[in-house]
Amino acid sequence: MLPGYSAGVGAGWLERGGCKVIANIRGGGEYGPSWHQAALKEKRYKCYEDMEAVAQDLIDSKLTSREKLACIGGSNGGLMVGNLITRPIASSLFGAAVCQVPLLDMKRYSRLLAGASWMGEYGNPETSDWEFLRKHSPYHLLRHDILGKPELGKDDVLGDSTESSNHDWICPKTLFTTSTRDDRVHPGHARKMVAALIEEAGPEKAPKVHYWENTEGGHGGAADNSQRAHMWALTYNFLAKELGLKE
Repeated sequence: MLPGYSAGVGAGWLERGGCKVIANIRGGGEYGPSWHQAALKEKRYKCYEDMEAVAQDLIDSKLTSREKLACIGGSNGGLMVGNLITRPIASSLFGAAVCQVPLLDMKRYSRLLAGASWMGEYGNPETSDWEFLRKHSPYHLLRHDILGKPELGKDDVLGDSTESSNHDWICPKTLFTTSTRDDRVHPGHARKMVAALIEEAGPEKAPKVHYWENTEGGHGGAADNSQRAHMWALTYNFLAKELGLKE
């Protein structure tokens, strides 16, 4: 990855005392096809393990602490953030998270907007691929594994409530952002995740959940520079407040 500079990051985050770390995780294209293919389909969990390893190293190196560490990602990166706030290890490593235009329900993603075109990357939930997709579908991890809510079985019959797989889970303070006019990732992903966190997890398990949906902007979340500036101001102000930076 080549170094670069973003004026928005500089003004909105670095000048306020924040630091930014880019985790070079498996699944990207930085080192060619093999690096990308290392986290496809049933191996998707590897990119989330890489994020956990980077976060743990930052804490172990005393560069930061859990209370001062946040993760941020959009689109496929939003799926990553969804996993980080629901996985047992990752959710204990971050004090805050920003989840932008995310994929979160991997059972239905292929039926919504451009989702079917990504089955080569993630898998087809209408086939046996669902067995591994289920393991990194944040909406299902939250509602069924963590909260123990009944889940539809293979015959579409609603099962029984189950014991939580992680009684100690507490959701990092999270901001979800999306766009009503997103033509790639349906805003329903973010809407239903936020509803589950607020209405089903509740304030004891999800103490702070914020949601912002722009009515314009497409998959980028903003239609022009003014809206883009507003979106990033919301993001960095949220992180500054929750991580204790000067506002």
